Amino acid sequence: MANDCDRQASSQPLVSVVTPFHNTARYLPECIESVLAQSYSRFEYILADNCSTDGSSEIAERYAHRDPRIRLIRWPQLLSQVQNYNKALAQICPTSKYCKLVQADDFIFPECLELMVKAFEQSESIGLVSAYDLKGNMVRGSGLPYPTTVLSGKELARMNLRTGLFVFGSPTTVMYRSSIVRDHQPFYAEGLLHEDSEKCMEILEDWDFGFVHQVLSFLRTDNESITAAWRTFHPDALDRYILVQRFADTFMERSEAGALRKRVKREYYWLLAHGAVQFRGADFWRYHKEGMKTVGETLDRVYLARQIVWELLALATNPGTAVRQAYHRLRGFPGNNGAPRVR
Repeated sequence: MANDCDRQASSQPLVSVVTPFHNTARYLPECIESVLAQSYSRFEYILADNCSTDGSSEIAERYAHRDPRIRLIRWPQLLSQVQNYNKALAQICPTSKYCKLVQADDFIFPECLELMVKAFEQSESIGLVSAYDLKGNMVRGSGLPYPTTVLSGKELARMNLRTGLFVFGSPTTVMYRSSIVRDHQPFYAEGLLHEDSEKCMEILEDWDFGFVHQVLSFLRTDNESITAAWRTFHPDALDRYILVQRFADTFMERSEAGALRKRVKREYYWLLAHGAVQFRGADFWRYHKEGMKTVGETLDRVYLARQIVWELLALATNPGTAVRQAYHRLRGFPGNNGAPRVR
């Protein structure tokens, strides 16, 4: 099948668009329609069915019959989400130049592919392109100076680590150079909580970054399958902690990296202490312990106890000020804009 995936002769680069799905019949038509409505027409569209039982597969099949650019692939057995994504990405055409994931719960705006390809075509050194996204009713991804459209990957990574500037959004937000996807199989590492963020940082070690100053994708927030309880567990704080632990030494001088790790640990454990005084349940602590495991750490109980003491003292001496500080600090975690960032 891969040999005939590129049947359209053109000077335009071929884009591989990939939508892995599992039981998303409610949203899948809107997702597919958004891809087919693109102003940029030279793409293949891979729909990967992960053993759906709600009619999603039949929906995808109807679209595949209408448009020859669509390839519907069905897995014989149920995979985890990351396995599903990796296996779908492995199917992209050998001649495609760029690769765009569109998660089945989301959709992209009509100029998404066109403007992202244009951003890529500025330089062969660009490995990753992003843009603003609309998550529910909130525009995210701001902070990169306008009208900057190309940035050194290492510089962007340092900005992320130093300031918390987060322009990666979700897998639907970004576009990858296809050669990177083909050269890294499996593409996403399994066993991580935020595998897409870490993959973006890995790409920036060797490639430059492109950005489009427009909203190009919509990320759904009203789908119960992606609004599980862990949305309240402050995943942004854990994500930032993990990224700093993993990548500070890669992109920063040793002294700066060490100082940053200390500061981010203090901020992160302050949040955990806040969770402790709120009597957060076992799921909250399990989530954060699992995240720490991905960077080879366990919960520092002595350090946490100190933070809890400071939190209790603040509440006891000035409860009004403490509550206000808690509110602003929680809002201040990168990507929050007042709410946890969830992919």
